[in-house]
Amino acid sequence: MTLGDVSDKRSDNGKLVLKAKNKNNSKFAILGGGLTGLTLGNLLSQKGISFDILEKETECGGLMKSLQERGFTFDYGGSHIIFSKDLEVLDLMTDLLGNNKVKNRRNTKVLYKGRHIKYPFENGLSDLPKEDNFECLYSFIQNLIRKERGEVNSPRNLRDWFYHTFGEGIAEKYLLPYNEKIWKFPTERMSLEWVERIPNPPVEDILRSSLGIETEGYTHQLNFYYPRIGGIQALIGSLQDRIEGNIVAGFEVKIVRREDNKWIVSNGQEKRSYDRIISTIPIHALVDAMESPQDEIRIAAEGLKYNSLISVMIGLDKPSINDLTWLYIPDEDVITHRVSFPSNYSPDVAPGGRSSVLVEITCNIRDRFWRMEDEAVAERVIDDLHKLKIIDRDDVSFSAVRRLKYAYVISDLDYQENIRKVKMYMQEVGIDLLGRFSEFKYLNMDDCIRSVLNYLEKDNTAIETDKPERAT
Repeated sequence: MTLGDVSDKRSDNGKLVLKAKNKNNSKFAILGGGLTGLTLGNLLSQKGISFDILEKETECGGLMKSLQERGFTFDYGGSHIIFSKDLEVLDLMTDLLGNNKVKNRRNTKVLYKGRHIKYPFENGLSDLPKEDNFECLYSFIQNLIRKERGEVNSPRNLRDWFYHTFGEGIAEKYLLPYNEKIWKFPTERMSLEWVERIPNPPVEDILRSSLGIETEGYTHQLNFYYPRIGGIQALIGSLQDRIEGNIVAGFEVKIVRREDNKWIVSNGQEKRSYDRIISTIPIHALVDAMESPQDEIRIAAEGLKYNSLISVMIGLDKPSINDLTWLYIPDEDVITHRVSFPSNYSPDVAPGGRSSVLVEITCNIRDRFWRMEDEAVAERVIDDLHKLKIIDRDDVSFSAVRRLKYAYVISDLDYQENIRKVKMYMQEVGIDLLGRFSEFKYLNMDDCIRSVLNYLEKDNTAIETDKPERAT
C-alpha cells in the first residue's frame, strides 16, 4: 500500500482528514504507545487502516504519564504544558481535551542569588543586582560591536554559541551553569543541533530589559493550556480511547526480523507478523532487537547519548505557596534544575486547601543520584527547597519519586554522524522512525505530532509496503 492509498484532504477549517482505501489489507506495527505512536494510530484508525500498537508498559504514555494519588495529580515525565506556534497541532491537542482544559499565562522565574529573575533571563535583567545588570548589558553590547567588526569567530559548539549570541555576562551568569546542569555534559562538547529553538534576543529587548521596561521572550509559550483534571495523561487517555482495540500493552519488543517477506516482531514468547514497521521506541531498543545490524550500526546507536530523569512529587498542606508556573535553578549545589507548581496550572490537581510541587532532576544511570534510594532523593530535595525558602518542610504531607530512563536527547559533537548512520540503515531495511527517541531528536509534544502529520502527508512514500526491502 502506498500513500496514494492514504490520501488526505483539508476540511473547511484547515484540519487534516485522512481518507484511506487500504485496498490490500496491509497491516502495520507501531512500536511504542507514547504520544507519537498514539497520534499515528488515531489518524490511521479514522479510515480503517489495520495496525497494532505494541507498548512495553502496561499503560501508554511514554514521557506523558501522570501519577494520581491521595487527591494529587503529578506529571512525572517532566512538567508538561500545551502550547505551539503550529496552530493546526495546537487545535488538535486542545480538541482532544474538549472541555477538560484550563488556559494559563506563564509566570516563570530564574532563581539567581536569592532573587526571582524574569524568564527568559535576558528579559529580566533589571531584576538583577545593579552590577550584574550592567555586566550583562555591557558584555552584550561589546560582543555585538565585535561581531559587527568581524572580530568574533563563528560558534563551533554550544558553549561558543552562548557567548556568540548573548555575550559573556548572560552566558556565564545563567546559560552556561544552567545548561551544564541540565545536560550533565560539557557544553563545549555539544553540537549546535537544537540552538534554533532559542530565539536570538533583539537588541532593543535587551536594552528595555536592562532599563526595566517590560518585554516578553518565548512568546509562543506565554499562554498555554493544561488539562483541568487527569494531568497531561488526559491527552494520552483521549487518544487511547479512540483506538483501544488496537493497543497491545505489556508487549516489549525484543526481536525484530524479516521472514518470508513479512516483519516478525516478538516479545520472546509471542510472535506477530506485519507488512510494515513504524517505530517510536528509543532507537537503542530497536537496534538491540534487530537480529543482524552491522557492528558499525550498533556502535553508532550506542554513541547516541541521552539523559534520564528523576521526578520528585511533593504535596503540601497549604493552599498556595506562590503564583509561579515554574522556577529554574542554575545553582550547582542544588540538585534540581527546575521546580514547577502543578496546582497553579489547574485548581483540580490537588485536594482542596492543598498545593503541589514537582521537582525534576536530570542524570544518567551512572550518576550517584540515580543510584540513591527514593527516600534519600526525596529528603535531599525537600531539604534543598526548604533552604531556598520555596517550601516549608513542615507543610509536606506527601512525596513520591519516579524515574524514567529516557528523557532528554544529548546532541554531542558526534551526534550528526551517528544518527546519520542509524537512520540510513533503517531506511535501507524499511523501518520508519517517528518521535523523540526514535528519530533521536529534541522534539516537544507539538513537534512529535507535527512529525506524524508530515509523515502521513509525504509524497506517496511514507506508508509503503510493496517496495523491496533488504533482509536484516
